[in-house]
Amino acid sequence: MTQVWKDDGTRVPVTVLDLGPNTVTAVRTSDQDGYEAVQLGFGEIRAKLVAKPQLGQFGKAGVEPRRWLREVRGLDGEHTIGDVLTVEGFEVGNKVDVIGTSKGKGFAGTIKRHGFSRGPMSHGSQNKRKSGSIGQCKYPGRVMRGKRMAGRMGHERITVKNLEIIAVDLEHNRLLVKGAVPGHDGAQVLVRSAWIGGSAA
Repeated sequence: MTQVWKDDGTRVPVTVLDLGPNTVTAVRTSDQDGYEAVQLGFGEIRAKLVAKPQLGQFGKAGVEPRRWLREVRGLDGEHTIGDVLTVEGFEVGNKVDVIGTSKGKGFAGTIKRHGFSRGPMSHGSQNKRKSGSIGQCKYPGRVMRGKRMAGRMGHERITVKNLEIIAVDLEHNRLLVKGAVPGHDGAQVLVRSAWIGGSAA
């Protein structure tokens, strides 16, 4: 993350996203695969590091091997194998959704994970950071599914919606969006146009 200043002097926190270029390595069709999708490849990799089955698929498609592959639905009939997607499709002021995997925080208690209040800290209290009662006395006599308890926190698929595009860097193929996005530095994210009121922004 970094920060930029608008013309009126307002400071805006932004996240710099490196968007490619992304190469279309495969096209899924309903007739052949049962669904419509486009497979995108990102990142360079040496051919000797690619598994032979994947290397054969890249060779058959006539594209260079890519380090990461992701399938995206909703682009039916818009692209063919070999097309290169860049930031040219985005404009300053538009809203986008960013999908990624949040940072993993390990095992956490209920106060950190769910925002529970702590117990009293004096008069011999033994319930300073405990969760308290989790079940019933007699009926149904079990812990209900979905009960908020201590456990692993983070490392989940998160969608941050309606982030404003502050700047588009065509030369370096980068996008500057307002605010934070899920994941650590260098993590992979999916950027899509935000849907507001049933139409793409």
